[in-house]
Amino acid sequence: MNIKLDENMPLKLVRILTDMGHQTDTVPQEGLAGHDDKGVWEAAQATGRFLITQDLDFSDIRRFIPGTHHGLLLVRLRNPSRTALVQRVQTLFQMENVELWKACFVVATERKVRIRRPE
Repeated sequence: MNIKLDENMPLKLVRILTDMGHQTDTVPQEGLAGHDDKGVWEAAQATGRFLITQDLDFSDIRRFIPGTHHGLLLVRLRNPSRTALVQRVQTLFQMENVELWKACFVVATERKVRIRRPE
């Protein structure tokens, strides 16, 4: 899977996801740190990347309709420390068939994963 990590995700995930066989880049690597969400989203879509973020600006499913993009994972943890974020994303990618998340809108909390698939 081609993945883009938003700037609010730990950089440690680059190595972890790459070691799992995913092509992973980050918003800062592309010089997009501090850019608005629209620019980050457009960059992810232009390069065919699945975006992983904590940013609630990406939570509106009416704007990010499944099937109209390359995929979006919104991670929502009660206590989003770097360690907790790394552990949750790593666990998701180890336990779930994330390849099936392409073009989906996915929200992950500590206990649940909700997947909205294209209709």
